[in-house]
Amino acid sequence: MDDLRRSPLHDIHVQLGARMVPFAGWDMPVQYKGIIAENKAVRGKLGVFDISHMGQVFVSSDTADVASAWLDSILTNNVAKLKIGHGQYTLLLNETGGVIDDLIVYRQTDTDYFLVVNASMVEEDVRWMQEKLPASDVVLTNCSDDFAGLAVQGPEAVTAFQSMFDGAGQLPERFCMSTIATDNGDVIICRTGYTGEDGFELFCASATGPRWWQRCIDAGATPAGLGARDSLRLEKCYPLNGNDLAPDRTPLEAGLAFAVDLHKPDFIGRETLIRQKTKGLHRRLVALKQTNKSPPPRPGYVVFSGDEEVGTLSSGGVSPSLGCGISMAYITSGHNKIGTVLEVEIRGKRFPAEVVRKPFI
Repeated sequence: MDDLRRSPLHDIHVQLGARMVPFAGWDMPVQYKGIIAENKAVRGKLGVFDISHMGQVFVSSDTADVASAWLDSILTNNVAKLKIGHGQYTLLLNETGGVIDDLIVYRQTDTDYFLVVNASMVEEDVRWMQEKLPASDVVLTNCSDDFAGLAVQGPEAVTAFQSMFDGAGQLPERFCMSTIATDNGDVIICRTGYTGEDGFELFCASATGPRWWQRCIDAGATPAGLGARDSLRLEKCYPLNGNDLAPDRTPLEAGLAFAVDLHKPDFIGRETLIRQKTKGLHRRLVALKQTNKSPPPRPGYVVFSGDEEVGTLSSGGVSPSLGCGISMAYITSGHNKIGTVLEVEIRGKRFPAEVVRKPFI
């Protein structure tokens, strides 16, 4: 535990009685009052998550469009199409089309970009990108240690923003960003989210993180931990890197074709994706809903069709919103159509589950 990194908000979590757990090399809160209560607070009102473990990377160039051209060579989506202040979900692939990481890229100016990457992948992402840098005119800066991050999520997010900023700035449109000058320093506000609810992410200087956390609480947000975050994203079938996304699985298999622009002339991993699109996919990431009462489905559990093993769960748990087991799994062709009834082996017994349309709610 001594080698785990601590968020700028660590002392606050401890004071609130949070249950702390190791996550991606960090000591992070998994829950405060309880996962179900925190899930429902986000779905019904407002929650705040500490996302200081996420990475913040800046890419810039002296010449317009040079940075975007380089980013387009290593990312799947079309960065060149971004307007200033706009962002997009995209993926960083290896040479064989497998997922290194999924991330959000925002265009700040004609020459400057802001990337938010997954906590467990910051060092690997930066190392991979640095190896691909051109000889000149593109600068990549990892500023992850400089920031604290908060995700404010729920139906009351807009009202909370207005309360927190009191006219100092405007909440960006969906999948956009802005920088707001405040009495606690400049903050970057993004509007994406990982829960399926409206909301925004606030990135500030590490030292001011506790102050912004308190502003969130004062605006009516309930503290929420990793457990609620995982149940919320699973209910919406948002993939988790390292579980649903991996170096041996492509974005097409994961159902993320919307974040892949195969019309771009070239990017790392493109050849594999072109081949898959031409020849068809042998497996797909699907949503499974338990149809009878069962123990919670968990990652790694095997899925059967009769006596045939047809897949393995990549994510799973109990949905607080639905009150039943839900999961995602890579299922082989012929068994992954919506309405197909399969069985998940849980604790040595098999329980029926149906392939359903994404998302669960």
